[in-house]
Amino acid sequence: MLAVKNLRVEFGPRVIFKDLTFSIGDKERIAFAGHNGAGKSTLMKCLGGVLQQNGGEINKPKHHRIGYLPQEGIHIKDITLYDEVESAFAETKAIQDEIDRFSAELENLDPRSSPFSDLLNKIGELELRLDGHDPARMRPKIQAVLSGLGFKPKDLERDCGEFSGGWQMRIAMAKLFLAEPEILLLDEPTNHLDINAQRFMENYLHSYKGAIVLISHDRSMMDGLTTRTIAFHHGRAEEFTGNYSSYETQLKERQDNLRKQKVNQDREIAKTEQFINRFRAQANKASQVQSRIKQLAKVERIQIDSQDAVMSFRFPNPPASTHLVAKLEKAAQQYGDLIVFKELDLEVTRGEKIAIVGPNGAGKSTFCRMVTGEEAPSTGDHELGPKSLPSFFNQNHADELDPDLTVIETVEQIQTRGSKMTARDVLGCFLFKGDDVFKKVGVLSGGERSRVALVRMLVLPANFLILDEPTNHLDMQSQDILQKALIDYPGTLLIVSHNRNFLDPIVQKTMEFRPNEDPRMFAGNLTYYLDKVEEEERGTSFQAPSKSSSSPKAPQKKGPQLNAKERRKRDAANREKRNKSLKPMQSEFEKVETTIAELEAAQAVLTDHLESPEVSSDSEKLRETTNAYEKLSKKLETTFSRWEDLSAQIEKLETELAP
Repeated sequence: MLAVKNLRVEFGPRVIFKDLTFSIGDKERIAFAGHNGAGKSTLMKCLGGVLQQNGGEINKPKHHRIGYLPQEGIHIKDITLYDEVESAFAETKAIQDEIDRFSAELENLDPRSSPFSDLLNKIGELELRLDGHDPARMRPKIQAVLSGLGFKPKDLERDCGEFSGGWQMRIAMAKLFLAEPEILLLDEPTNHLDINAQRFMENYLHSYKGAIVLISHDRSMMDGLTTRTIAFHHGRAEEFTGNYSSYETQLKERQDNLRKQKVNQDREIAKTEQFINRFRAQANKASQVQSRIKQLAKVERIQIDSQDAVMSFRFPNPPASTHLVAKLEKAAQQYGDLIVFKELDLEVTRGEKIAIVGPNGAGKSTFCRMVTGEEAPSTGDHELGPKSLPSFFNQNHADELDPDLTVIETVEQIQTRGSKMTARDVLGCFLFKGDDVFKKVGVLSGGERSRVALVRMLVLPANFLILDEPTNHLDMQSQDILQKALIDYPGTLLIVSHNRNFLDPIVQKTMEFRPNEDPRMFAGNLTYYLDKVEEEERGTSFQAPSKSSSSPKAPQKKGPQLNAKERRKRDAANREKRNKSLKPMQSEFEKVETTIAELEAAQAVLTDHLESPEVSSDSEKLRETTNAYEKLSKKLETTFSRWEDLSAQIEKLETELAP
């Protein structure tokens, strides 16, 4: 579908990529991996046609479209939300306009004439094309996608310029989803989404018909979606089969093997150099010495990429707090006519770690400001424990930093003495390496300033942390460092985030906010919460954990009782159905499982073949092997689909035939 060959991208003297070659197949799900600055977003801009490469080729079929969603920078105005999103169906509207124009011309022609017949044929061809676009579903699809991404019906006629930057990105995402390009390029799509919009996006992408290339720091989303990973490091690309977690495992194995090979190679080189140095001056060994010198010159030295030191961060020991950390009693908050809370009752106790979730605008940030005492409730009471020492991080704190200070000065001016880690070490954990710490805050990007604000908060001793989207601008390694620190943190924690993989090991409770509803507390992590919400949406009986109920359960109605003869007749019919339907299905299921095992084994052989020097150095062999691998992957995907269908059918049939 898309082939990148010998791509070269450079900015001044810095070469981002050189001789980069890979391909994207039909309906593939690919993750771009690598540390911040490795060039993932730069490459995606090249693929999306936003940035021109310095050399090499990017080839795709002529009729194929590429849709690109950047991290930020979308600004749309002077058009309503509905009209902007409807422009995704430009081709459909153009066909309809042409049909209308030709239909108008027909009225002026003689029905018996040749021009009338020709025009009628053209209209017929256009209507066939239009059937494929299904124009009757256009408005419902627009409304469904916009609703899934969090827009309200009243928003449809609003000017796009009235929406903030995060909502502008959602508008661009909706337009891309509706346009359904053959290749979808998404750069950090979850950054501006709340938990509900992210769930909608993930479900939409799972059923997407085209290929998807994804950059994300949300591991759980990538694990659930991607099937191949292309990792970038020092201008090179390595390909890995499987999702992101599989890539991490394979990468570690490759690095371990490479280190072993380097140890063996270094040992042999040392022996050769020792021989050369020992016998260099002896005439009778001159030929052997020269032979070894030439041999040594031909050795291709194994290079081990410099690894960032695995660092860990620990919070400064917080002072002990009382059992009650914070309390809200009948707290209400109102801005003009906008009522955020009516009567909110909550106690936060020592050691609790609570995730705060809900759609944008539901009051999560307002709640965080109220519970820390940064903002007083309109009515009701707020109380901090007598020994509570809160520390609050939100994105706005980045704007309060002094632009004239360097990054390291900004942290050092607030870090207490006696800390186990230096300011430079802590900054290194959060993506400020080398001379980056000497940059002025005023020249940093928005994401970099947010990371500085986060580090400033982390180095302060506090026994009550409130974090509002702390992972938005962190790479995987920095997320892991912060996650481990928060797991070990002995204080009390409230954290606003939708990053399931990050939150699940940290929190024990989840607090849900919804517009115009009382917040609810769930006694479990984010995965537990999502499972419970899904039960609600499926219509199963559900009791919110925060609400107690003493009402007895209604007795379940039983179906009509069968006598012995009727039961025997029913069981005989079930046996007959089992023999006719279930057994052949189970037999096919076993064959499909065998086929999957065979295909996976063949795929593993081709993967090894692709990595061999014999193939990687021969462009023709590489092309043939890559084509064979892609064909095998498509066959495996089809076989897996059949396996899933059979599994569901067998499970359903077994349930129906159960006594």
